[in-house]
Amino acid sequence: MSKVVLEGKTVFVTGVAGFIGSNLAKRLLCSTENVTVIGMDNMNDYYDVQLKQARLAELSVYPAFVFVKGSIADKALVNRVFEQYKPQLVVNLAAQAGVRYSIVNPDAYIASNLIGFYNILEACRHSYDEGHTPVEHLVYASSSSVYGSNKKVPYSTEDKVDNPVSLYAATKKSNELMAHAYAKLYNIPSTGLRFFTVYGPAGRPDMAYFGFTNKLRAGKTIQIFNYGNCKRDFTYIDDIVTGIEKVMQKAPDRATGDDGLPVPPYALYNIGNNHPENLLDFVQILSEELVRAGVLPEDYDFEAHKELVPMQPGDVPVTYADTSALERDFGFKPCTDLREGLRRFAEWYAKFYM
Repeated sequence: MSKVVLEGKTVFVTGVAGFIGSNLAKRLLCSTENVTVIGMDNMNDYYDVQLKQARLAELSVYPAFVFVKGSIADKALVNRVFEQYKPQLVVNLAAQAGVRYSIVNPDAYIASNLIGFYNILEACRHSYDEGHTPVEHLVYASSSSVYGSNKKVPYSTEDKVDNPVSLYAATKKSNELMAHAYAKLYNIPSTGLRFFTVYGPAGRPDMAYFGFTNKLRAGKTIQIFNYGNCKRDFTYIDDIVTGIEKVMQKAPDRATGDDGLPVPPYALYNIGNNHPENLLDFVQILSEELVRAGVLPEDYDFEAHKELVPMQPGDVPVTYADTSALERDFGFKPCTDLREGLRRFAEWYAKFYM
């Protein structure tokens, strides 16, 4: 693997007002000398825009942060960013997320996840044209959803993932294939990261832990799918950001194959906690931490507010990351305890909403 220095570089982060993007940008701006972060986001209303604006407000205090409002599906705008700011590293986190929403609004997934990612790849490709600044490493978000209803656990990046159970998963698998093709054709070092159920303060309101909190606080009943027989590999946001930061600094090596063509400088990693939690246990810990943070009253009747229901279309019963490759290549493994992570979320929620 080739070392990539972050100090003094310009990093283009798409989806910068999103949960992962904003936390990555903040980490880079806080901990990397002379880094410039160009952030792009279309600020859509898939979830509460106030949350995105709050994340952006935290970033706007850094002089080295530049925000560009717009969609990666806008090819001319993406090209302008590359021409004007000449990023040496690109982290593509802009995507329409969510398994269930892909059944309701498939158009959003095709625009952002396929056309948008194609625009990023094309811009990276043309950064190698004469007189331009070449992109040293493209890092992009994939998802644990690509594993579908894979029976073998833990999920390994060596597993065959040709049977997606949602359009969202299909678009993420497509991203991996597109990146591979561009790595092969144009020798662009790229690394895909399959994230496993990311959670934490200022997270995505469409995620179960956040939605459960909103409903419980409003006195509504929460639905626990597959009658509670679901397991998720919950990964705390700080661990995800540390993983991305480490991956950014090591690009897959360029090499020439026997055919005289590039061996694709291409890699894929899981970033997960390597420890799936039963959904019922997860909800129990969440409720305890919400009481502790004062979001719910001490005498809250939790049992009266939960309902066990069948599996939703597109969902899978278990997610479980094999993180051995991440440990081998980067000496890193996510390790934040679930209770600690949910405690930080509950404390943030109490401050932000109450």
